[in-house]
Amino acid sequence: QINNGMFIRLNKATLNMLRIIDPYVAWGYPSLKTIRQMVYKRGFCRVQNSRFPISNELIQQRLQRYNIICMEDLIHEIYTVGPNFKHAASFLWHFKLNNPSGGFVKK
Repeated sequence: QINNGMFIRLNKATLNMLRIIDPYVAWGYPSLKTIRQMVYKRGFCRVQNSRFPISNELIQQRLQRYNIICMEDLIHEIYTVGPNFKHAASFLWHFKLNNPSGGFVKK
């Protein structure tokens, strides 16, 4: 969908896929500050395919077996692309982003 964002693990296969769709998407490497802002301001979690606001209780219920027990653990796992990145990223609902302030430009 347009104006949605998500975190994916970058490996050779995903890099090749991103190169193919490069004219149609914006992608890059987020900083810790960017990840923290996105999760705190626009973060929702996926619980049984439903969208809920993120809370430490939900994180603890769903991700405790992966040693992720609070919001900062979730952010750290996303930033470092740790061993439980797949579970942390799939726990998050895709981020709904605003339109670019200058509008879309054709490359």
